[in-house]
Amino acid sequence: MRLGVLDVGSNTVHLLVVDAHPGARPLPAHSHKAELRLAQLLDDSGAIGDDGIGKLVDVVREALQAAEDKGVEDLVPFATSAVREASNADDVLARVEAETGVRLQVLTGEEEARLTFLAVRRWFGWSAGKLLVLDIGGGSLEIAYGIDEEPDAAVSLPLGAGRLTAGWLRGDPPDAENVRALRRHVRAQIARSVGEFSRFGAPDHVVGTSKTFRQLARIAGAARSAEGLYVQRELKRESLEAWVPRLSGMSAEQRSELPGVSDGRAGQLLAGALVAEGAMDLFGVECLEICPWALREGVILRRLDHMDAD
Repeated sequence: MRLGVLDVGSNTVHLLVVDAHPGARPLPAHSHKAELRLAQLLDDSGAIGDDGIGKLVDVVREALQAAEDKGVEDLVPFATSAVREASNADDVLARVEAETGVRLQVLTGEEEARLTFLAVRRWFGWSAGKLLVLDIGGGSLEIAYGIDEEPDAAVSLPLGAGRLTAGWLRGDPPDAENVRALRRHVRAQIARSVGEFSRFGAPDHVVGTSKTFRQLARIAGAARSAEGLYVQRELKRESLEAWVPRLSGMSAEQRSELPGVSDGRAGQLLAGALVAEGAMDLFGVECLEICPWALREGVILRRLDHMDAD
């Protein structure tokens, strides 16, 4: 069947269409994206304003039309931290449903971490052993650890690249003292969770997912996306530590000229790099592997599992 997932995230609204059936690998058929940056549309009270909701409704309508055009039989719509944490989340969800007919399922941060972990486990298989998975989104950082398909520990921290950029790094390039303050904040937040994971022992395999990790790996020398999904891509902490001071001295325009860095994500790359560096350092990770599957694929796989059970 042709299955679609509609991901209303902090940075983008992304429709992913796949051809899939239980027991088979989902095959991507179509991708439709719109950079909405909901996390940056919050007002001082933490609400998404009428203009922002209107833009979201328009983008959801466009995604629905794309899904219809591509023959999607089953659409799974969900939202993550930007909607979840908006002070008027109920109003946002109600208006989207009233004007588009789409009822967005709001995932908790822990659900995000668990579904991403499922996708990574299926990608690498059982031979990868105990997995530590790090996922940097626009609004949050998800961390999960385990040896099965359900992680033993999963947390979500408010350390997304978009959120931190908007709250801490307003200059272009940002002020050096603000960068240092953000570095301290990121590490203090991550350090509170390290003990929850360290009691399970060292992981056999450490994995990074998300656009931020892919871009950091690319500027550090990893293969281009054009070389395919199955090329192994790694990010070494040593390389990342060398890049952080360079990124902090660059403007967003200068970062966008780096290999693999898009114009839309260039402004957030420094914040993402500080989170990645802090997580790798505090968890004692020298090198992690990039996984092309993440939350959207986890949602698809869970949906297929439920179909198989039915």
